[in-house]
Formats: sequence, structure tokens, C-alpha cells
Amino acid sequence: MKIHREGTNILVLLFIVLAALNAPVWLFMPPYIIPCVLTALSLVVYLFVFNFFRCPKRKYRGERRDHVVSSVDGKVVAVERVKENEWLHSEAIMVSVFMSPLNVHANWFPVDGRVEYVAHHRGRFLSAYLPKASTDNERSTIGIRMNNGRPIVVRQIAGAMARRIVTYAYPGEEADIDEHLGFIKFGSRVDIYLPVDAEVLLKIGDITRGGVTPLAIVRASDESSSASGV
Repeated sequence: MKIHREGTNILVLLFIVLAALNAPVWLFMPPYIIPCVLTALSLVVYLFVFNFFRCPKRKYRGERRDHVVSSVDGKVVAVERVKENEWLHSEAIMVSVFMSPLNVHANWFPVDGRVEYVAHHRGRFLSAYLPKASTDNERSTIGIRMNNGRPIVVRQIAGAMARRIVTYAYPGEEADIDEHLGFIKFGSRVDIYLPVDAEVLLKIGDITRGGVTPLAIVRASDESSSASGV
């Protein structure tokens, strides 16, 4: 299993810390209950963090044109019509996927296209389940224009446990469904804002796989075909 680059230093440091805690216990205490329990707990902690930073290689096999794919592994917790005021400046359909600490936390581009907007916002660390997390929490917003001319927004949102959002996307970059957009550490959420005429393929409670699960169909329009900006 490949480990994401965001986790390499953390896993090395964690191994050193756990080894430093376990070594004196085994050296200076009878090798009975306490050393065995501490080692077992250390192994569980290390495997949990190791699992969190796993990074599977994925290749999207489905239709690409007009299709939006889930950016992350997780569970759909909201599908609703909202106002997106940062980049779209219009009504949009928001599809929110919550990632538990057990999910893969790499974030994939949801569409093929071009990145036109990237902004990071400091904020709070409320539970990612809460509706206010979209506007109040630490977050990064990425505006992407699909190859068919339609604009969408991806918003990485930190949760109560997540304290760092990593965004690899930058304005002018080509977006590719098979490539990573970023990474969020330890429990979080990603919102995708779609045009109001999008055909959403998922419902609340559905389980998604990043870079694999089709999320919506956003067809080209006459206006989007000739538009030069949002």
C-alpha cells in the first residue's frame, strides 16, 4: 500500500516517539502486563495513522465529458440548493461528502478542465457535519471550468480533528480526474457546487470513492460555450 507524501514525515516521527516510549518500559520493567499493553496500544495507534495516510492509485474508467466525479471517499451528508458567493456568485446545488478518520483523505479533481480560482480561508474547526462549516471553518475554495465550459466549485473544509488543509491546485493548471487536488488531515468534508441544472446522481447516505464514483452530469449550455469568465 502506497503512503501519501503528506504522511511520510508524520509516520517517521510517530515511530520514533513510540519506540522511545516503549524501549525504557521493556528495559526496566518486568516483561509482563504493562510492557505488552503499551506495545499493543502503540501498534494500534501506528496502524491507525498508517491507514489514514494510505494513498491508493486510481484510474477513472467512466464517461468524462459532462461528468463530475466525487473528489473524496466518504458519505454524502447534504444535497441542497444554496447561494455560492465566493466564485460562482449564483445559486448552485451543493453536494457535501463527509470523510471519517477511517477514509482515504486524498482529494481528487472532480472534473477534467482548467483551474481558474484558488483561495485559502482561515476559520474555525467546528464539526464538519454542521451546515455552518462551509462558511465558518478553515477551508480552501477551488474554482474549475469544465472542458464543456461550465464552472463548478470544490471546497475543502477542515473538521473538528482536521487542522491542516493542503491544496495542490493552482490557477491555470489543467484539472484531471485521475490527479490529486489536495489532502485534508484527520476527518473533514468536501463540498462541490454545481450549476442548478446539474443532474445529481447521488443522494444523502450514499458512499463515495474519490476519483471513481460519478457524482453528477453537467451538460454544456450555449452561454457556457462562449463564456470567457465567471
